[in-house]
Amino acid sequence: MAFYAFYVIATVILILHFTGWLRRNRLEWLILLLAVAVFPVVIFLR
Repeated sequence: MAFYAFYVIATVILILHFTGWLRRNRLEWLILLLAVAVFPVVIFLR
């Protein structure tokens, strides 16, 4: 269940990134956090 929740959150972050919302609100660091979190989530939550 947490695996699917992660992907929903990741999808929302990517949509906000491509619409420019993250840059306008100075939250671009969320993309870096998402990139770092992908591999542990795939390995441990699967």
